[in-house]
Amino acid sequence: MLRQNWPTGLMVLQSNRLESLRDLMVGWMREYPLAPLEPETILVQSNGIAQWLKLALARSPETGGCGVAAALNIDLPGRFVWQAYRSMLPHLPQQSPFDKGPLTWRLLRLLGDLPALGERLAQVNGFSPAVLTPLSDFLLADDNPQRLYQLAARLADLYDQYQVYRADWLTAWAKGEAVKLDLNGRAQSLNSDEYWQPALWQVLVEDIQADERLGNGPWDRASRASIHQAFLNACQQRRDALMSESVSSASTEAHRPKALPRRVSILGISSLPYQILEVLAAIAPFTQVMLFVGNPSEHYWGDLIEGRDLLRRHYGRHQSEASSRKVPEGLSPDQLHLHGHPLLAAWGKQGRDYLHLLDEWDQPEAYRHHFIHERIDLFEDPGSGSLLSQLQQDILALRPLAESRELAREVDPDQDISMQFTIAHSPQREVEILQDQLLDAFERDATLQPRDILVMVPDIQQYVPHIEAVFGRLTRQDSRFLPYHIADQSPRHRQPLLVALEQLLHLPRLRMTTTELLDLLDIPALRARFGLEANDLPRLKQWAQGAQIRWGLSAEHRHGLSLPEGLEQNTWRFGLKRMLLGFASGDAEPWQAVEPYSEVGGLEAAQVGPLMQLVQALESTCQEWCQPTTPDQWGVRLHQLLARFFEIEDDSDLKIVTRLGEHLDQWLQQCQLSGLADQSLPLDVVREAWLGGLEQPTLTQKFLGGSVNFATLMPMRAVPFRCIWLLGMNDGDYPRQVPQQDFDLMVGDYRPGDRSRREDDRYLFLEALLAARDRLVISWVGRDIRDNSERPPSVLVGQLRDQLSAGWHLARQDDASEPPECSVAEALTQVHPLQPFSERYFQPDRAARLFTYAQEWRESHHREQPSQTVLPDWQPDQALNLNMLTDFIRDPMRHFYRQRLDIAAFQADEGVEDDEPFTLDALDSWQLQQQLILNVQRRLQEAPMAASEALLETAAEQLARAGQLPLPPFAQAAKTLLMHDLVVPISRYQQLLQAYPKLEPLQVHEWSLPGGGHFRDGLADLRCHPEGERLRLFLQPSRLYKGDQLKWHQIVVYWPGHLLAQRQGPVITRLLGPDSDLALMPLSPDAAALALDALIEAWQAGVQTPLPVPRRTSFAWLTQQSPATVYEGGFQSEGEKMSHPGWPLYWPDFEHLQADERFVLWAERLYRPLMSAVTTLDLNADVLTPMASASVDLTGSSGEATDAD
Repeated sequence: MLRQNWPTGLMVLQSNRLESLRDLMVGWMREYPLAPLEPETILVQSNGIAQWLKLALARSPETGGCGVAAALNIDLPGRFVWQAYRSMLPHLPQQSPFDKGPLTWRLLRLLGDLPALGERLAQVNGFSPAVLTPLSDFLLADDNPQRLYQLAARLADLYDQYQVYRADWLTAWAKGEAVKLDLNGRAQSLNSDEYWQPALWQVLVEDIQADERLGNGPWDRASRASIHQAFLNACQQRRDALMSESVSSASTEAHRPKALPRRVSILGISSLPYQILEVLAAIAPFTQVMLFVGNPSEHYWGDLIEGRDLLRRHYGRHQSEASSRKVPEGLSPDQLHLHGHPLLAAWGKQGRDYLHLLDEWDQPEAYRHHFIHERIDLFEDPGSGSLLSQLQQDILALRPLAESRELAREVDPDQDISMQFTIAHSPQREVEILQDQLLDAFERDATLQPRDILVMVPDIQQYVPHIEAVFGRLTRQDSRFLPYHIADQSPRHRQPLLVALEQLLHLPRLRMTTTELLDLLDIPALRARFGLEANDLPRLKQWAQGAQIRWGLSAEHRHGLSLPEGLEQNTWRFGLKRMLLGFASGDAEPWQAVEPYSEVGGLEAAQVGPLMQLVQALESTCQEWCQPTTPDQWGVRLHQLLARFFEIEDDSDLKIVTRLGEHLDQWLQQCQLSGLADQSLPLDVVREAWLGGLEQPTLTQKFLGGSVNFATLMPMRAVPFRCIWLLGMNDGDYPRQVPQQDFDLMVGDYRPGDRSRREDDRYLFLEALLAARDRLVISWVGRDIRDNSERPPSVLVGQLRDQLSAGWHLARQDDASEPPECSVAEALTQVHPLQPFSERYFQPDRAARLFTYAQEWRESHHREQPSQTVLPDWQPDQALNLNMLTDFIRDPMRHFYRQRLDIAAFQADEGVEDDEPFTLDALDSWQLQQQLILNVQRRLQEAPMAASEALLETAAEQLARAGQLPLPPFAQAAKTLLMHDLVVPISRYQQLLQAYPKLEPLQVHEWSLPGGGHFRDGLADLRCHPEGERLRLFLQPSRLYKGDQLKWHQIVVYWPGHLLAQRQGPVITRLLGPDSDLALMPLSPDAAALALDALIEAWQAGVQTPLPVPRRTSFAWLTQQSPATVYEGGFQSEGEKMSHPGWPLYWPDFEHLQADERFVLWAERLYRPLMSAVTTLDLNADVLTPMASASVDLTGSSGEATDAD
């Protein structure tokens, strides 16, 4: 049962504290409950307010709640207005053809045929088609169909704004009056280039009136303005009928439409359009309308801002206060607008205008008696215990700057941390500093919880990567872990399924690179649809790269991207053909110009099937997308798209697909409502229409989830929090820059209640300041990351800092004889270093606010030199062999880390190659020449007498068929370049094979090593001459000369095998390459044994502790070729020390390296013998073998390499 004295009417309750208004709302609901199961209707501006209110309602009655938060109809004001219209006006449709959505598609249809639109203008209102010139110029500048859609969407949005804020203009335009009216109804003529707006509106009205597809109800073709006026008239009629009876709860209930809620509560909305306020006032006689309004000041402040004449109305609530307020001496009442708080004057325009609008309907005497002690203004003094509360108190009391100065309040930044400013060098540093500040806050106050923290930025999308990088890298086991939640993220760019869907809807414009397709397979729903698992992806990536897939689904797909026909090389179809042929035939000959990719085999080959199905599905979808069609057909296509590519196994994905289906149905309904059902639309337009609906604001997004809250600065997002951080408060970023549309006629014609992004942002900043209960920290990028120059903060931050410096002064320290020289704002500001590992964070005399919880950086600044202590003796599990010795002499440091510490090579994960080869760089050429050499060597083993040049040509053709060379016609030039350097060495290689035709059987050498362990290995590459001479023969693609200097660091890898070969007698090692024919001469048995023992001894020492013998630096020292430059690097060259992190860790520079006596010792013992053993031969001479009897005696080497002829 409802109470007999059920109050109705519009009631405006004000407070400077939003929680006081919330508690009043909850208490009122308890005092005046609705019927059981009857829903409460609450209008809010954001999901933050909605969830905050739900938490309050769910509290137990003992703690001020209702015990449960159920039967709540929480909605946005705009949606409620239409529901109110429908409650009063029977047969009003759920959607109007004048709504923004249907209006967009109607405009698109009309603007798509400008000549026909011009003819209709002349028929409807006599306008000349020339008035459409601004529109035609815009559309004809680009034939992109998306341009037409964007224009239609912007115009629909503009007309929608006009319907809310300038309904009187549209009414006049519909009557044929091409004017705009001011606030007092005076007509103003339009400029000639503005006539198209009323003209187009008249055509829209006429088009809707003549549309036979719409219903025949009385409101099916009515404009929003006419519906609004009819609604007001209907409300007035009911009100008149109610007033003619004895007013009571029963009679009020009898006149209330059943669809109209019994109570409407509005909380946390900083501004409402005049039209919505009219609706609330119109229904107030039949229902409770409770407006809970935040007001920064308890005093009248309507004349603080310029332009007060526009709003000079009787302000009933504060009339007595305005008239009785004491005027400072020497100040006339006409100057009262200059006497107030500067920040409220600078930031409060939106709130001031809203309060004035409310005053038009607010009758406090009519409802004041319903409240205890008749308190309808619940202003609370925030106290004066901190700088923040003092500033809030000044705003509440409307205290001017002069009065603030008279209070002579002091600030001690070391004790009062309620307001602080932080200057960083980048958004990343802002977030890193924030993390340290939060950890410090939790350490200071044990009662502080993560849910008490709100972090707001101008655009959360720009900060998401930084937040994830800083807060997301820590596990729950880390003491620095903080739970966090990021609100306001667009699901379109966050939810994996939507990211994949966005890609698919861009398919005709995508190159579909290897990366892009593999990214699609990262989406669980898509991967499940094609029967693949997450652990299949590395193998598919390996196969795609091995089959030389780069981009493009097929030659036809590339042709659709304006490339010539027939370019199938390096496409997905090209690679799949290679995989399938390789699976069927292995490493066989090509078939129909397809080179098999033989790596696909065994049970794993089954994964090629799903991959091929995906590529085929993408090809067919791409072909469909290229053909425009009607909205209904697009609906079929899009439903098929979801079924073709996604298998829903997750609840979150199911919700997304459900929302997509709802948005698709809404779009189809809008197209039907706008007469667009039979018009063909391109993919670009359909995509934005479908996915764009997901970005519309809703009240279902998660907020206040018990974690640190990250969010965008939005209207009424600043619900009360104990601590608030504002990041990104940079000049130019906040207030946010929103360029005005050139054709928006409301610009320069301000009315109270109009929305302005810049004024919104100013009031948001004020709300954030007032919402912080304990602490407010403001951060901005105040230093340039390149040159450390100063960058200004937002103008709002500057105004706040000026107010603090002018109204407060710093407390003098006990030991200070002079007052502080810096301002209050400067004392509250901390400039942080560029890097999080800066030594400034760890200095004993650092500032108190300069700290970090990343203690790993402290260790880097107090690091001792690595211990040179030899590790405990260690022996490998297997016998020492040639591969281990070769790996060691190639890079002693890397070998130590791999063998002794079991730390893999320090190499970044190589990305996927997405571009086909155009030119061949040095590394590409080396790798391809290596493949050519291996191919030719294999064929020469099968046919020793075959023509080497023909074999080389065949190998080069194989590279082209495998997609490893540039596309034709550039492939021939690449082949010629690759083959040119190999013709002579391959010919010499073939001659030497024929001269040394026999391979000597493998002989395994094994012996024990001093100190434990043993060596075991053999040589399988010794070839014999008929006369008994023996040879090791290598064909390699490297150029072994740089100028006239040998590249010793490349030759040294052949040295261990050469030494071992001498145990069987004199052996020559020949190295053939593009520019060289080198011979490692035979060594005497004693010299070979001595050099091999030295190498093994070095290995034994090098696995106990790193040896200071970087290979290239050692040879540079031995040849006196600038070893310091080789080790440390020079201009545009990287030093050898950067080849592995171990080198700079142990020996930061060459000076440290040379100071280690082991450097000279081991450089001489390891590398000097090699330099004495190398002989250079003429690659073009006829002499195939040197004198086998010549051997090298290393015992008397002078250290200089000598070339033997």
